Amino acid sequence: MVEEIVARAPKGGGRGHRAASAAVVPITDVEAVAERRIPTSLPELDRVLGGGIVPGSVVLVGGDPGIGKSTLMLQMAAALKDRVTLYVTGEESPAQVRLRAERLESPPGDHILLLTETNVESIEALLDKHPPGLMIVDSIQTMVRPDLDSAPGTVSQVREATGAFTRIAKRRGIPVFLVGHVTKEGMIAGPRVVEHMVDTVLQFEGERHSAYRILRAMKNRFGSTNEIGVFEMRDTGLREVANPSEVFLSERSFGASGSTVVAGMEGTRPILLEVQALVAPTSYGVPQRTATGFDGRRLQMLLAVLERRAGLHMGQYDVFVNVAGGVRIDEPAADLGMALSIVSSVRDVPADSAAVVIGEVGLGGEIRRVSQAEKRVAEARKLGFTRVILPARNLSVQRSASELEVIEVETIAQAIAALLGT
Repeated sequence: MVEEIVARAPKGGGRGHRAASAAVVPITDVEAVAERRIPTSLPELDRVLGGGIVPGSVVLVGGDPGIGKSTLMLQMAAALKDRVTLYVTGEESPAQVRLRAERLESPPGDHILLLTETNVESIEALLDKHPPGLMIVDSIQTMVRPDLDSAPGTVSQVREATGAFTRIAKRRGIPVFLVGHVTKEGMIAGPRVVEHMVDTVLQFEGERHSAYRILRAMKNRFGSTNEIGVFEMRDTGLREVANPSEVFLSERSFGASGSTVVAGMEGTRPILLEVQALVAPTSYGVPQRTATGFDGRRLQMLLAVLERRAGLHMGQYDVFVNVAGGVRIDEPAADLGMALSIVSSVRDVPADSAAVVIGEVGLGGEIRRVSQAEKRVAEARKLGFTRVILPARNLSVQRSASELEVIEVETIAQAIAALLGT
């Protein structure tokens, strides 16, 4: 619990608010302006943003400390050479920012202006003297409004600072990127009310001990929220990964049980992922069910289907499942691959390493069709796979995949026989 003193608003309106002067007009009389976007020269970032930066938009970039948020912002500013960027830092000195910039593969030029300031009103006053084409605030938790009595990083300070930068972006047409840390509860920049105030929320994810980072759109008023961008952290900064499927499958083990390859979709991009399962006799009264990168409730459902429809008695086993590469997959098209990995592990029979598994598992043991199956099969063909196991109801894929051996299955029992031969 944090005690906050609420200051009384002056007469004539609250802080930063003016009397309403806009006229009410019919929506049909509003002029439709074509959407202009600013490409960042970073294709993975443009993909997540929906094609580029929208002028006047406010983007909140969140992630754990040390994940690479500041590095991504600095690389974006360095790539926008034809646009003056104001980099406002409240956590580091200009010398520290310069040292990090020199480690980048493409060092930034003099079009980046550094400002060490935490006072929101002072920052707004400097915009008249040095009008930028892009502004980056690192981080929003360090910004303060002097007319508030609360400390920096509190709910009221973060909310008011975000509101001030949003008004700056809308009034001046300047794109503003706000860097926000993730709290213990996993929320960006503290309360979720901040996420509702901005136009786009980007989540920078990744394991601390892994070199790969995933940029995911949690909210986007100007694009899809299903796209992801994949980066690799190096000594010279973040490097874009153009073919994530090849990267995620590079460390795949062949000839081991409990491993299959599934074809997932992240927006418009197909990604092949390795799903692993380890089934071992339980040493406790209640068997363990642990899922990493996979929905735990979905795992419980698959185990019930395997026990009821495939005759596997899973009540005496601990089940651990994992999606390799630190990626999380939520779509039902990975159901069949995860179920076959579990069967492969419990029977200790290696699955066909040249096969890709696609399909949703129903409660009756039936294999349901999936969307965008053509793109998934094309990605499997591009990476050299020779077999595809997919639902029998995806008939259009069977006609177009002449170079691959397409195995159609209708039930979970047929899929087990096709992949494991048992």
